[in-house]
Amino acid sequence: MSVLKDKAIKGVAWSFVDNIANSGITFIVGIVLARLLSPAEFGILGMITVFIAVSNSIIDSGFSQALIRKIDVKGIDYNTVFFFNLAIGFVLFLVLFFSSPYIGEFFKEPRLVNVTRVMASILIINALSIIHRTILTKNINFKLQTKISLAASLLSGIVGIGMAYYGFGVWSLVGQILSKQLLYTVLMWALNIWWPKIEFSKKSFNEMFNFGSKLLVSGLIDTIYKNIYYLIIGRYYSAYELGQYSRAEQFSIIFSSNLTVIIQRVSYPVLSSIQDDIPRLKEAYRKVIKSTMLVTFTLMLGLAAIAKPLIIILIGEKWLMAVPFLQIICLSEMLYPLHAINLNILNVKGHSGIILKLEVMKKFIAVPVILAGIFMGIQYMLWGSVIASILSYFLNSYFSAPFLKYSTKEQLKDIIPGLIIALIVSSIMWTFTLLTISNWAILSMQFAAGILLTIGLCEIVKLSEYLEMKSILEKLLKRNL
Repeated sequence: MSVLKDKAIKGVAWSFVDNIANSGITFIVGIVLARLLSPAEFGILGMITVFIAVSNSIIDSGFSQALIRKIDVKGIDYNTVFFFNLAIGFVLFLVLFFSSPYIGEFFKEPRLVNVTRVMASILIINALSIIHRTILTKNINFKLQTKISLAASLLSGIVGIGMAYYGFGVWSLVGQILSKQLLYTVLMWALNIWWPKIEFSKKSFNEMFNFGSKLLVSGLIDTIYKNIYYLIIGRYYSAYELGQYSRAEQFSIIFSSNLTVIIQRVSYPVLSSIQDDIPRLKEAYRKVIKSTMLVTFTLMLGLAAIAKPLIIILIGEKWLMAVPFLQIICLSEMLYPLHAINLNILNVKGHSGIILKLEVMKKFIAVPVILAGIFMGIQYMLWGSVIASILSYFLNSYFSAPFLKYSTKEQLKDIIPGLIIALIVSSIMWTFTLLTISNWAILSMQFAAGILLTIGLCEIVKLSEYLEMKSILEKLLKRNL
């Protein structure tokens, strides 16, 4: 096994542990909070999600990816980006703090004023840890990141549940989020020994800004689009319905967003290191796509199949409105890792301008989706997002294809076998919901059928990506025995 492959596998393993364990803690905490709090209280926090997400995108400004891509990074590069991030974080904190009355008025929710002002402090806290996280990612060191994020998630979960139990309402959600980011930042500084020096290089800034600025704009467009549903539902519907949507999205994030993050975090630095070896890059790229999409299709379609019994068992029937939301979101988000992989190639090859162009084109496609949400209803908006996701994939793959000579047709040929297996398995899993037995029994039967059928079908057809993952897992297990 080559050094790079070995490093990549370890990176995937630790990143997987990080995201799954982290999400597991967040998921369990979310279940407890969903039982203690009302959908409306989750909705109130959801109303400011778009503002925090957009602000965090601006703070990063694409510089972290520029640093990861740059081969000969110097100390002054890190220091330049650190002080820029911190300055922007402070400015955006002030903007949100003083605009909070207008945000409350927009959503017709007075409680948002103080909630927004307190939540704005997360921008400064986040800015303090970006460089530490970037250094670890560049070095493909996800082991330390995993330990830090798990500790922060666990302790902040205790804070959130404790506050909810003692009747703090929406403030328990605020307390959980703030304490998590604060603990993460403190541990990053304590365990990842990097301290900034007071220096700033205009030359370094301009060099990274030329690459990062395009990623900033494209990232902003994408962030706004991903969070625009919170804005629309919060403004044109109610905090209750927004709370239902936010819970559905949180369930979907367990798989789609975590898989996307894992693949982006690991594949970007690894592929960047072989960016000039096109045959090797293409082969690595194909393996990433085939393995990732087999897992994604299986998990997301499986989640859609078990949505109803899962939600009833875990958070209760008061959240039943979230079931159809979750099922549609699963169809939309199962392509997210594929979007990310195609965009990663453009990043690796240094074409941030194409990424920006793509984001603009894809968001024009999304305009009818947004209008559907305003005038027709939430479910129409979500179905529109499924169509937009499919069209966006074709755009991403079309523009990334020339750099690897890996066409959309070839990509589809590689991932369709995995999709067919996932469709067969999820369809069989869904039929169990027609039985008139307890939800616990239905869910148990669905889990058993899903695991056995997926493994069985992959073994029967000798699916190459399954065999590759099986081989890697066996080697890892033998090494640790």
